[in-house]
Amino acid sequence: MIGVAALGEAMHRRDFIIQGIAGSVAIWPLAARAKADRIRRIGILMPFPKGDAEGQARVQAFQQELAGLGWSEGSNVQFDERWSTDHMDLVRADAANLVELNPDVIVTSGDRVIPILTKLTRSIPIVVAATSDPIASGAVESLARPGVNVTGFSLLEFSMFGKMLEILKRLALGISRVGMMYNPDNPVGAAYFRSFEMIARQLAVQPINLPIHDLSEVEGAIASLAGQPNGGVLFPPDITITSLRTQVSAILLSRRVPAISTLPAFAAAGGLASYGANILVLFRQSASYVDRILRGEKPGDLPFQQPTIYRLVINLRTAKTFGLTVPDTLLAAADEVIE
Repeated sequence: MIGVAALGEAMHRRDFIIQGIAGSVAIWPLAARAKADRIRRIGILMPFPKGDAEGQARVQAFQQELAGLGWSEGSNVQFDERWSTDHMDLVRADAANLVELNPDVIVTSGDRVIPILTKLTRSIPIVVAATSDPIASGAVESLARPGVNVTGFSLLEFSMFGKMLEILKRLALGISRVGMMYNPDNPVGAAYFRSFEMIARQLAVQPINLPIHDLSEVEGAIASLAGQPNGGVLFPPDITITSLRTQVSAILLSRRVPAISTLPAFAAAGGLASYGANILVLFRQSASYVDRILRGEKPGDLPFQQPTIYRLVINLRTAKTFGLTVPDTLLAAADEVIE
């Protein structure tokens, strides 16, 4: 039989354990709530002027989608935005500043920005909302499993240049010389042109390399191209051209040089046509990756995603100014026609 003293001791131990469990139960919700209530910090590095409407639309699309996932500014998240233009010294300074703040994640865009950030940190998660080729830029070794602190969304597959050339040839009959214009500081620039050169020759088009750094070089390149007949321009993703899209479109118009870009905003600014992924969609999708990272997933486990939907935009007003007749089949295929 159990003695009275032993029974009393057992009951004392039971009461102590119950009190301990009760105390733990009371503490657990508080700890979980404290963790949930912690303000998360998201750095946003945009290589565009702060007043750039396209850049602002991208960030707003990202923030709105993130709010729908439960992360809103003033509640549980703080945004640290840096608008650096495409000036790489400013990008480096702003990138260093964001890394010093030690945010939970950094969101950015552009092939030239990725190497700058990865040199500064290999621990802070980086979500690239729009990049051309993360392998060519050296950001990751595998799209399926990046394995580092970088993940995100690609803008294109290089085979898309063939589709763009075909569209340009259908818009401007007789075109036989096409220059690819991009900033050679872009780490993917050389890969762009190699792919373009091969595809252009297959389509009986003379490929012309048009590296530029600023507006004056853009003017010179277009003037040189316009000096001979049947010329055109193809713009791959490039933050310099994106920032200068309004001025570039005006120069092309004055020189009567047809051009196509991957950027819908180029056609909206007066360019002849665009064919490419919807970047606003990519920024919205980036919000889902940021949400997953904030909830504990590692960026290296999230695959880089390729675009599955491309949009064709035709500026009919510009086509008429050039005296071009857009085929009905192309108009029917267009996702948007600017009149």
